[in-house]
Amino acid sequence: MAHAARLLAALAALLAAAATGDAQPSKIAVVGAGIGGSAVAHFLQQHFGPRVQIDVFEKGTVGGRLATISVNKQHYESGAASFHSLSLHMQGFVKQLGLRHRREVGGRSAIFNGENFVLEETDWYLLNLFRLWWHYGISFLRLQMWVEEVMEKFMRIYKYQAHGYAFSGVEELLYSLGESAFVNMTQRSVAESLLQVGVTQRFIDDVVSAVLRASYGQSAAMPAFAGAMSLAGAQGSLWSVEGGNKLVCSGLLKLTKANVIHATVTTVTLQPTEGKPLYRVRYENEAGTGSDNYDIVVIATPLHLDNSSTIAFEGFDPPIDVVQGSFQPTVVSLVHGYLNSSYFGFPDPKLFPFANILTTDFPSFFCALDNICPVNISANFRRKQPQEAAVWRVQSPQPLLRSQLKTLFRSYYSVQTAEWQAHPVHSPHTPLPRFTLHDQLFHLNALEWAASSVEVTAVAAKNVALLAFNRWYQDLDKIDQKDLMHKVKTEL
Repeated sequence: MAHAARLLAALAALLAAAATGDAQPSKIAVVGAGIGGSAVAHFLQQHFGPRVQIDVFEKGTVGGRLATISVNKQHYESGAASFHSLSLHMQGFVKQLGLRHRREVGGRSAIFNGENFVLEETDWYLLNLFRLWWHYGISFLRLQMWVEEVMEKFMRIYKYQAHGYAFSGVEELLYSLGESAFVNMTQRSVAESLLQVGVTQRFIDDVVSAVLRASYGQSAAMPAFAGAMSLAGAQGSLWSVEGGNKLVCSGLLKLTKANVIHATVTTVTLQPTEGKPLYRVRYENEAGTGSDNYDIVVIATPLHLDNSSTIAFEGFDPPIDVVQGSFQPTVVSLVHGYLNSSYFGFPDPKLFPFANILTTDFPSFFCALDNICPVNISANFRRKQPQEAAVWRVQSPQPLLRSQLKTLFRSYYSVQTAEWQAHPVHSPHTPLPRFTLHDQLFHLNALEWAASSVEVTAVAAKNVALLAFNRWYQDLDKIDQKDLMHKVKTEL
């Protein structure tokens, strides 16, 4: 199946070259080997064919924000832990790579406000619905309808991409999916948008804020579009990859036969040439410094003010501006120990029923607490009982102090942490950036300033690969087209 896909890609590239008279690009550079860089390398090879050399630069570990930590001889997710069932690109990668979905071990959730639980999940679906209605009226239905409407429009992107359409900026992409309503959703808050559709302030404070804190570490003051994507993830069925989510990244790079160079890219310089531009990429690692010329360069890593290793762009007129803004630091602590259930109002740990705890704005020192399973689950695996030592994943805005660990745990064997610049600090005042920085220089991570998730990054990877392909062969009818729903219907 994979051989057939590669053959079709090679034929498509040859036909495109024959139609325009343009030669294929000989070398492509991708900076970053997280899900964005791995996916864009895969999509670029799909479109340009297997003869193109693709170099992927990575200063750290392949996988980026998909990562694991070993605790007590088992591996656990320390980065993005799960994906929504509608993550179609991620689903496609898993199928193509022959990976499997990890078996889910169920557990109940609750929302804690620092003093007591404001909402508790039970094992009975109807009772959960009744409790939501009893506490919040029909706010949860109004929220669901609002999220479903956004998701239904967002899902159009897969159809557009299947037909080869691409967008040079985030605003153009959003407008094609939901017109001015989607663009406006990046400029107003979640709270404002939900109040307008009849969701109560109490439901926003108790439930919506807790979900946003767990996924983004941010509040209901964040923009509505990013918030809707996050809330969709809380509503659908979730899945993860057996053996670890990072296997998708290493698998895609292996499938692509990409040349992974472990180095930090320092500068991208526009070379003086006739015809198509050429970019010189300079990099450094333990062996020293190096550089090479590339026809196409994709930056698949965040460009932001507090990134100490931001790439310098030289020789461009006008100069290239990096995205202005900051990233939200998130600390993931994997604690192997005994939960202090008394802190949550359960003096007897045997009676503590929850595996996942979300928080409202208080307590402020942690956002979420989960009793997690290893990335490899055997057939006879069972979740630890609440009175037993288990591995808990604690998400917090800052590293946990010893006193805070003692608040959450009666005792513990080990604490291992991963600190992430996890998501942009989403603000209604942040301008939407562009994917195209120059003729054949692209910034894949531009889309995470509208919404940030693994699947959104995969969508951006497909968009950038199509953008590079369409621009290389001057197929401008496939870029920034208006009224795409009508066009796609007529093409069918």
